[in-house]
Amino acid sequence: MIKKVGVVGAGTMGSGIAALVASAGIPVVLLDIPGQEDRNELAKRGLERALKAKPAAFMDPDLARHVEIGNTEDHLEKLKDCDWVVEAIIEKPEPKRALYERLESLLKPTAIVSSNTSGIPMQVLLEGRSEAFRRRFLGTHFFNPPRYLHLLELIPTPETEPEVLKEIRRFGERILGKGTVLAKDRPGFIANRLGVYGMVQAVRLMEKHGLTIDEVDALTGPLLGRPNSATFRTADLTGLDVLKLVTEELAHATGEDFTLPEWVLRLVAEGRLGEKAGAGFYKRVNGEIHTLDYRTLEYVPRAKVDLPELKALRDLPLAERLPKVLELPGKYGAFLSELFARTAHYTLEKAPEIAYDLVAVDQALEWGFGWEEGPFKNMDALGLEALKGLLQAHGLPEPELLKKAQGAFYRDGTYLGFDGTYHPLPKREGVVSLKTVKAEGKTLLEGKEAALLDLGDGVALLEFRTKMNAIGEGVIRMLQKSLEYVEEKGYLGLVIGNEDPRAFSAGANLALILSLAQEGDWDELSLAVRQFQKASMSLRYSPFPVVVAPFGLTLGGGAEFTLHADAVQAHAELYMGLVEAGVGLLPAGGGTKEMLLRFTGELAPYEEADPFEGVKRAFNLIALAKTSTSALEAKKLGFLRDRDRISMNRDFLIADAKRRVLELAPDYRPPLPPKIRVLGSESLGNLRYAVWAFREAGEITDHDMRIGLEIAYVLSGGEGALREVSEWDLLDLEREAFLKLLGTRKTQERIAHTLKTGKPLRN
Repeated sequence: MIKKVGVVGAGTMGSGIAALVASAGIPVVLLDIPGQEDRNELAKRGLERALKAKPAAFMDPDLARHVEIGNTEDHLEKLKDCDWVVEAIIEKPEPKRALYERLESLLKPTAIVSSNTSGIPMQVLLEGRSEAFRRRFLGTHFFNPPRYLHLLELIPTPETEPEVLKEIRRFGERILGKGTVLAKDRPGFIANRLGVYGMVQAVRLMEKHGLTIDEVDALTGPLLGRPNSATFRTADLTGLDVLKLVTEELAHATGEDFTLPEWVLRLVAEGRLGEKAGAGFYKRVNGEIHTLDYRTLEYVPRAKVDLPELKALRDLPLAERLPKVLELPGKYGAFLSELFARTAHYTLEKAPEIAYDLVAVDQALEWGFGWEEGPFKNMDALGLEALKGLLQAHGLPEPELLKKAQGAFYRDGTYLGFDGTYHPLPKREGVVSLKTVKAEGKTLLEGKEAALLDLGDGVALLEFRTKMNAIGEGVIRMLQKSLEYVEEKGYLGLVIGNEDPRAFSAGANLALILSLAQEGDWDELSLAVRQFQKASMSLRYSPFPVVVAPFGLTLGGGAEFTLHADAVQAHAELYMGLVEAGVGLLPAGGGTKEMLLRFTGELAPYEEADPFEGVKRAFNLIALAKTSTSALEAKKLGFLRDRDRISMNRDFLIADAKRRVLELAPDYRPPLPPKIRVLGSESLGNLRYAVWAFREAGEITDHDMRIGLEIAYVLSGGEGALREVSEWDLLDLEREAFLKLLGTRKTQERIAHTLKTGKPLRN
């Protein structure tokens, strides 16, 4: 059982690993070599770097207090009671071996030691170590930044004890939230070996086919099911110096050609290392992004690639899109078909050497490089006969693994083993896949915008299916049908969740709201808002437990549904907020009411507490449209309660939410409707003065002021004396204020601007 972790090496990776471990609630010792003036200077600097990192390395900066710093000369003894020590020092074998020699005589016999090397073979690192040390040693290769990239490659040696591997795998998956992949002890392991090869090929083929950096990034990003950062932006984020180092190491270790073009090496020599240096393949000039012209090494304004052929393909599912992408006319199609051919060929040749199965190869590229589908799934999408033709067209021999495949690498729940036979896809214990649930015919109700699925054991799941899982009439209708179905059929409870890669729900359908407002259909709008409020309240008062499983973007109406659940099982990466003020509105699906109820309710047991503090807290949260940067911050902000739970690993989220329903179901009783104490005119006067003061100081616009006053009115329960009101009294005020604001020209301008640009408008 790992209860305390040591990290030696406080560079970018080491400090990032320490921040992740501390975010998971595990104490950490972070050491580095001694500094000159302050002997703990390097470890201190690493911790400060993690605290200042963007995106944030810590899920809650307060957790940095659980990181104890020191140096390797004076404080190595601090590692004595650690259960796992991660070495993340300079990428050279000699210093690593010297550190292991010191650790071997110091650590307790049950301690696990691992290296975060990105490619040095484990056997090289273990030279001179005892049999006991070897049994408790393995490679643990995190990807940068450790908090956000899902992959953790585990590289056991033939001597690594099975129990050691099992414990690191459990800790990595459940506690740190990683997707773990077993890799063979080969240079670059899986993800870097294949990913860096593909990156080098893209750079070379850009020159061969006469493309620009802008064109390559337009072609090798989402079009291929890859991240927006594509090729060159990814290199800028990683660092061109890191890319140079990794390619040189891979070339040295494998004897293969990973040489970067001379102009890339010149950028490194000149210190143009990417994001961290302010310039690399891209550079920001007066707020605008400029792109490197690799022929002149000068920066030019970014050129948008906007071909009609690309537009037509973008909205197709990847499996349909990929074959068409490779058939694009002219230089784009020539570039993409050769890139696909060369990277597929390399993957087919190297997979048996670097991985234990092709499933691990796909997972490594999906989790480590953010691919929508791994390379073998991509090959299946193209079709293996078409792939053979593509390889032949580029003069590449047919690899043995392709000869063994019988029509596809994946078929009917099996995958092709390197031995030429098909094996059942491995089942990950504790993971519920909605894709599998649907494939097994367990859809209970289905509409265009949402569906009800059977998770088994008497638990159903409501899945939204709109763009960004926006909530509109179809979703609300399916919610009501689902609640009725669950009750009628005797299900134990309901989970609300989905497997979208980005958003649990980005909120209400703003485009529809704006359209109705512009048409002046106020009766329809009033009815729609009331239906939304009823939907939120039905989650609260259903006769069975409802557990919401939010993750990623959980905004506006998505947050309001979450707030009304009996319990929340949130993913650690939760970006939750009542953001309506940003588009000139206020939360009207119960969000304003709910924050007032929560914050004043927390103060109720304390007679000396000022109830206005609860009102003020709700006002600040809503008026400033605060959004959490993690589930831990969502708890601090009040979006999550103490009884709500967090899953570090997104893969386990649905299963954890289902388990929560089963815990709540046996003696479940819906809550009784509360009475809410509102402060009336007293609170309203205070808030009005605060809003007015912000306007006088020039910190908000006139329209911001109007929004703030409407929020203040609802949170105060309107004018009048201190009194008790019902939830529906406040919901009526929410609805009225929402419609008032929606009727203003400036709010409609804000909504239209956000829909067009994705950014808020201050008018």
